[in-house]
Amino acid sequence: MRLHVCAVGRIRKGPERALIDDYLNRFDRIGRALSLGPCTEHEIDDRKARSLSDQAGLLEGALPSAAYVVALDERGETLGSRPFAQMLAARRDSGCSDLAFVIGGADGLDRTLRDQAHARLSLGPMVWPHMLARVMLSEQIYRAATILTGSPYHRD
Repeated sequence: MRLHVCAVGRIRKGPERALIDDYLNRFDRIGRALSLGPCTEHEIDDRKARSLSDQAGLLEGALPSAAYVVALDERGETLGSRPFAQMLAARRDSGCSDLAFVIGGADGLDRTLRDQAHARLSLGPMVWPHMLARVMLSEQIYRAATILTGSPYHRD
């Protein structure tokens, strides 16, 4: 199952970019054995779409057809790392070929796009800058793969 991170905003060189690249490269290496990956980023230039509805249109255009869509939203379900890994495995095992995570910009996601998503996921009760949310999601994607392989990276 291919994973996609579709996000508003471009992350330039710096610590966030380095972390995202590191976690997604690690995921791509170990995910193959699990029939997971690669994980591809699709960045939407927020200068081209200022309103939430404009951003939603560009995000929808970045989504693979028939993808299972997970919207990151503060009102979504909060999962621990193990249930998150189990969700990825369940989607893969159900025959899903593409799973896309959607991250809005500083003002979140357009309600229509959020409501059309198959699932909503929260990174916790705190509000995180959308650029850090992408770092945290990338780490959790990698962590999920390590959990599924039984790697000692994740400690309970």
